[in-house]
Amino acid sequence: MATVLSVSGSPSASSRTGRLLRHLDARLAAQGHEVVPLDVRTIPAEALLGADFRHPAIVAATELFERADGVVIGTPVYKAAYSGVLKALLDLLPQYALAGKTVLPLATGGTTAHVLAIDYALRPVLSSMGAAHIVQGWFTLDKDITAHEDGTIGIAPTAVENLTHVLDQFSAALGRTPLLAAAG
Repeated sequence: MATVLSVSGSPSASSRTGRLLRHLDARLAAQGHEVVPLDVRTIPAEALLGADFRHPAIVAATELFERADGVVIGTPVYKAAYSGVLKALLDLLPQYALAGKTVLPLATGGTTAHVLAIDYALRPVLSSMGAAHIVQGWFTLDKDITAHEDGTIGIAPTAVENLTHVLDQFSAALGRTPLLAAAG
């Protein structure tokens, strides 16, 4: 099957976004995909904020994007946009780092007022980076994700249903050859 890079754009180690992504990673792995997690917060701040393209962590992250067939990008929403650490990483990747790739954008936030952040903030950036196919994304309310002390999470039933749907669409799209990849 496909290699999927699962990118958490949360700056927090105890993030609901990160925990949600790792939970979804397990479903993708059960479907036969190789899933590679990347928590942007683990990349040294001096590399991200100093725009150090040659820093080993930036080089390694770039290589992960190159090797991936598909990319799941998850971010908390702050001030109606995706996180600053995610923006810093995306800015350091090659212009067409997503060329030929299928991408699933996911976001979490405290209010439905931020639901359009996927389509109006994140999707245009992913598109400008050459993504072959950006599948329907999903916004999950923080209240629908319960973090347990053992590191697991509970997800509200309606959120589970919707997340399963978009994740399965993404998984199915990975099996198709993107037009951009076939033309190259």
